[in-house]
Amino acid sequence: MQTIKDKIIEILIEGGHLSKEQLERALEQQKEKGIPLRKILIEQGIISEELLLALLSEELYMPSLHLSKYKFDPVVIGLVPERIARLYSVIPISRFGSTITVAISDPLNIFALDDLRTLTGCNIDTVLSSDEEIIRAIEAQYNPESHSMQHIIDETSLGAGPKKGDIELVREDEIELSNTLEESEKAPIVKLVELMLNQALKKRASDIHIEPESDCLRIRYRVDGSLLDVFRIPKVKQNAILARIKIIANLDITENRVPQDGRFKVKFEGKEVDFRVSGLPTTFGQKFVLRALDKGNLSIGLDKLGFSEEPTRIFKEAVAKPFGMILVTGPTGSGKSTTLYSILNQLNTPEKNIITVEDPVEYQIEGITQIQVRPEIGLDFASGLRSLLRQSPDIIMIGEIRDSETADIAIKASLTGQMVFSTLHTNDSISSITRLIDMGVEPFLVASSVIMLCAQRLARKICMKCRKPIEIPEDFLKKIGFTEKANFYAAAGCKYCNNTGFFGRVAILEAVLIDDNMREMIIRKESLDKIKEYAQKKNMKTLRDDAFLKVKQELTTLDEAIRITSEE
Repeated sequence: MQTIKDKIIEILIEGGHLSKEQLERALEQQKEKGIPLRKILIEQGIISEELLLALLSEELYMPSLHLSKYKFDPVVIGLVPERIARLYSVIPISRFGSTITVAISDPLNIFALDDLRTLTGCNIDTVLSSDEEIIRAIEAQYNPESHSMQHIIDETSLGAGPKKGDIELVREDEIELSNTLEESEKAPIVKLVELMLNQALKKRASDIHIEPESDCLRIRYRVDGSLLDVFRIPKVKQNAILARIKIIANLDITENRVPQDGRFKVKFEGKEVDFRVSGLPTTFGQKFVLRALDKGNLSIGLDKLGFSEEPTRIFKEAVAKPFGMILVTGPTGSGKSTTLYSILNQLNTPEKNIITVEDPVEYQIEGITQIQVRPEIGLDFASGLRSLLRQSPDIIMIGEIRDSETADIAIKASLTGQMVFSTLHTNDSISSITRLIDMGVEPFLVASSVIMLCAQRLARKICMKCRKPIEIPEDFLKKIGFTEKANFYAAAGCKYCNNTGFFGRVAILEAVLIDDNMREMIIRKESLDKIKEYAQKKNMKTLRDDAFLKVKQELTTLDEAIRITSEE
């Protein structure tokens, strides 16, 4: 028996809309890419979406609906989670008794209809709408702020590109600067950029990614460490948007070939938020990443950082010492800078001279002298550190120890009466010892100067509004070494947490105070395993131990605890 899909393909071939060669090529691509055949045919311009919808409507006796003027009921929208709506490109439009009517662009997707039936417990009726209309409706109903952006784009003809049939000669590096400048100062562009920043801060984004692609400008936000696709701006306005970013960040708008760095401030809900801007030339134009730096997130002191009791005690003991080196390790984005700035905030008193050398300066703090590293003029970490030692500092913070020269000067400074804070990129705390020795620092200098090592990670906190209790098999808990009794929860996803199941992050810490026995082991060049073994005998809490403690406290999921400590 001929399926609906086969019948429509036959109609397209008979009507001269599709050749057998085109069909074969499209079927090959479908196998390679694993995307629906209709999408391939539409993307390649072989058939229009309107024609395909008309054929489906006729063959399936299914009405089609234009969603742009349709008034949605928020109660009905709430019946289908945003994640499912986006996954299957569907949107609920009405409910009558135990039947929900949804607009769908691919009515032949039986998996989508089955999942909706199971999820809602209702019968599913369908009407046809184009993919583009459904995506716009999803943005408008589940994400009203993005709808405002889309409204600005539509209202000001941002979507208007060259008409079909027009010929445009484009030179890749050539930008009409006067037009771009003029365009970037226009109200819609200014409004769009402001709305983007506003929405990012409301969603608690740490970064905004503005990424030029071949056919659009893609905007993504990093929320709780994960990137979320937010919306796309038509390619025709890319240069104006990027020029606007450059203007507010005081960058050279004529330069598009080299990386650029800048910053700007905004006022949001009565407080100032700094944005650090990084521009990078890519194939389709300059990509910008805007890092939001909210001073309100900086705590004054260790107690407010949310660390567990034992690491906090070790940290306080180390910070109370008059001199020495404290190293915080971890990958990029693990909260090292926030921890160090919070400690500096606590130590920032009129009696102390605090100087930092950073690349770049993250938070600008009153009362602290901050030096921005600029290698192009010869001001690197080593030369900046050498100069600041002549400024009689009490406390020094070095953004990162990157080379042997910086490591050597930092260690000697900590031995001559200064308290030195710095960061390294290592998997755990004790690996910092071998990293410093590998950089050429003598073991006896490492042993004499380092007073505390700590490794840090950020775990996503489970959303309290939608978490679900789950059972974990006993044999699995034994296997991973989770010995204590606890209630376990899984991340479900709701509107409050952007359907991620997580809201906010909590720090996981492994802190080690260097004692006399460890110093002797370092001088004797004992292996890392032996030093770790000794530290664990002294009841050192590893990253995994602290992560499991956060699971027991019902702050995160077991999956998340295992994910962030998987390298152990």
